[in-house]
Amino acid sequence: MKKQPQPANSDNERTRSQEEIPSRAFPIVGIGASAGGLEALEQFLGHVPENSDMAFVIVQHLDPTHKGVLPELLQHTTGMEVFQVVDRMRVKTNCVYVIPPNKDMSMLHGVLHLFEPTAPRGLRLPIDFFLRSLAEDRQEHSIGVILSGMGSDGTMGLRAIKEKAGLTLVQEPASARFDSMPRSAIDAGLADIIAPAEELPGKIFAYLRHLLIIGKPERPLEEKDQSALEKVLILLRDRTGHDFSMYKKNTVYRRIERRMGIHQIDRIAAYVRYLQENSQEVELLFKELLIGVTSFFRDPAAWEQLQGVALPAILAGRPAGCVLRAWSAGCSTGEEAYSLAIVFKEVMGPVTPAGKFTLQIFATDLDPDAIDKARQGLYPANIAADISPERLHRFFIKEENGYRVGKEIREMVTFATQNVIMDPPFTKLDILICRNLLIYLTPELQKKLMPLFHYSLNPGGVLFLGSAETAGTFAELFAPLNIKSRLFRRRESVSPCEPLAFPVSFAPTQQGFSKEQPMLKPSDLQSLADQVLLQHFTPPAVLVNDKGDILYISGKTGRYLEPAAGKANWNIFAMAREGLRLDLSSAFQKAIRQKKAITAKGLKVGTNGSTQTIDLTVQAIEEPEALRGMVMVVFNDVATLRGKKPSFNPGLAANVRVLELEQELQHCREELQTTREEMQSSQEELRSTNEELQSANEELITSREEMQSMNEELQTVNAEQQSKMDELSRVNDDMRNLLNSTEIITVFLDKELHIRRFTTGVDKIFKLIPGDVGRPLSDIVSDLLYSRITEDAREVLRTLAFSEKQIAATDGRWFSVRIMPYRTMEDVIDGVVITFADITVAKTLEAELREEVSVLRTKSSK
Repeated sequence: MKKQPQPANSDNERTRSQEEIPSRAFPIVGIGASAGGLEALEQFLGHVPENSDMAFVIVQHLDPTHKGVLPELLQHTTGMEVFQVVDRMRVKTNCVYVIPPNKDMSMLHGVLHLFEPTAPRGLRLPIDFFLRSLAEDRQEHSIGVILSGMGSDGTMGLRAIKEKAGLTLVQEPASARFDSMPRSAIDAGLADIIAPAEELPGKIFAYLRHLLIIGKPERPLEEKDQSALEKVLILLRDRTGHDFSMYKKNTVYRRIERRMGIHQIDRIAAYVRYLQENSQEVELLFKELLIGVTSFFRDPAAWEQLQGVALPAILAGRPAGCVLRAWSAGCSTGEEAYSLAIVFKEVMGPVTPAGKFTLQIFATDLDPDAIDKARQGLYPANIAADISPERLHRFFIKEENGYRVGKEIREMVTFATQNVIMDPPFTKLDILICRNLLIYLTPELQKKLMPLFHYSLNPGGVLFLGSAETAGTFAELFAPLNIKSRLFRRRESVSPCEPLAFPVSFAPTQQGFSKEQPMLKPSDLQSLADQVLLQHFTPPAVLVNDKGDILYISGKTGRYLEPAAGKANWNIFAMAREGLRLDLSSAFQKAIRQKKAITAKGLKVGTNGSTQTIDLTVQAIEEPEALRGMVMVVFNDVATLRGKKPSFNPGLAANVRVLELEQELQHCREELQTTREEMQSSQEELRSTNEELQSANEELITSREEMQSMNEELQTVNAEQQSKMDELSRVNDDMRNLLNSTEIITVFLDKELHIRRFTTGVDKIFKLIPGDVGRPLSDIVSDLLYSRITEDAREVLRTLAFSEKQIAATDGRWFSVRIMPYRTMEDVIDGVVITFADITVAKTLEAELREEVSVLRTKSSK
């Protein structure tokens, strides 16, 4: 008889909501279950109507040696048609599909494909295998459900579904026969909805109904409520301290729509109010925006390119024994950082000891919970699908709940919480990994981050981007090593580039979420500079930043500036001609400090063997806004009066000495400038070291917490062991009282017929004391007239057939001696058991009866 429970909503309402689901992209629900899953599946499907307009694909851990009977069992529960999948079966609505035994299953364009399992039995992860393909095939229309089961299979599959903006549901662990699989998904933070199995179908229908109401694909983002969206971002910033206004609006809005669908909220304005009233939802939305798209050795071809080409090239250009530095930005739970460490170890394998290198990896992410998991280095057993057995054996330690990264690899990586948009970057890097982070950021922010990455890398350093990312318009900064693998090598730019924007300048300067000021183009820079010159100056001039780096030149400045020898340097202090540097530096600092024009008059500038008198004006710019913080340096020639003879200087030698002292002073100033730059570099190194120490301190705190947790676990185990010992003691007392109450003497012998133990009263037959345990039974003196007891015991061990005999004692007593095999709980023969029942009374009665019978027969014969 089919079970037909009534749904929570009315039939008309549910039918209407189901009709809204487009048939061309109907949702497919992937259900994973293991031990105890049959009961949960019956509860789930029993609450799904026949006209659900969805398809259900069930993947369960089945015995590969037995025929699958799950479809027949489930058919009694649901009115939908249930199929056992055959290869290339197309999925249709209102049907249930069950994986056959000893198969892996995948999906492509709505068609199910079966594969022969490659992993050995016990290590297969069929639920993860299918849910990953479901996420790729159905994208946001994919739905994943994890029911009762043991292990962690399904966790990685739910992560893939959530990355594609699908829906993830998990059975409430308290209602599951076995809660390992549901709890693994919940602990990983991947469960959108947690409920008993019978309530999950109603949650799915409610989510789809509200998602269709709020998510109209034809409506462009500009038509949606921008004010409410900005209020959501404000609440996120106030609660978490992180600004998502520089993330792509469409991406942020899709994640918000997804949370609205889960809570059945139709309007974003109502969701803003819900956020205000529920601080926990703000945290959940924050986690939603930070879903880490990562796994070990994701895009294997790219990692092979890094291992085979990029890393060897870096090592070839570095001196032996060098310490390489790498930064994994947006590392999520650490898989890519550990992958880099593993690849480096493998590359270093064939390198001779003389060329030994070390690699220091800094891995950062915005999510502190992800960083905590990365530091622990513990991953579920299903990472075996992404890592070869050789690497698992060499670099990982198998534990009860999965695999832990080995100490050698973990010590190479330093994890820290960091916002790549707001916090200072790591510098002097050889490798920079930033995969699938840029695609979530606005193009304006991407244009600021790429020059920053160029600045962070050493010459010849490698930038590793995601499969959907590219260096874009910054071809002059990065040369592709391989277009498909998205590996780029840092180029040395010989032309002056735009001012480098550090993270502190990324954020909008005004309150709220106004549009970010775009980076100035060279044409715009020239136009604005010309405008200032026309308004205030006409002579030759140079526009520089607050460090003196030249941004724009107006007019002919060759008489005042000349390129410095050596590597091209576009700093005005390095290019200033003789006689100009000292006064230029002084005026420059005063202009920046006092925010007004500073003029130095009558300066003698050496030009091609002669001197030229000039007036120098330095002006810090406040208007327009786009040039604020820059400095204009203007050169004014001073005409020499004709006919005026130079005055005679009687102290010519003194003047020469003054000139020498000025030159020496200038040399000292240059050395001081160099020293200051070196100190700034050292300060950056110290700051980086301080960050590393802080991260190490955090790891020590985490280790202490882990030790405390282990101590609690040991205490729990100790309590359990104590409870078992108490129970065993009670059982032992019961057995002893039972044996004593039967008044049957029992002796236990091992396979060599040595005494193992005996019951009380055995001293009535054998001369036994507690110290005789372990001695052969044949060495013990007995009152029995039974010389073959040892031979009979060996015969019982050989034939496993019990022996029973009535044996007399030397004092006239009689005993029934029974010899039986000793069987353990595992049904193994481990000796014999000999019981001695006193039958003296029965023998006496028997003798008396025999005597009476004999007397009666004698009388009758007379």
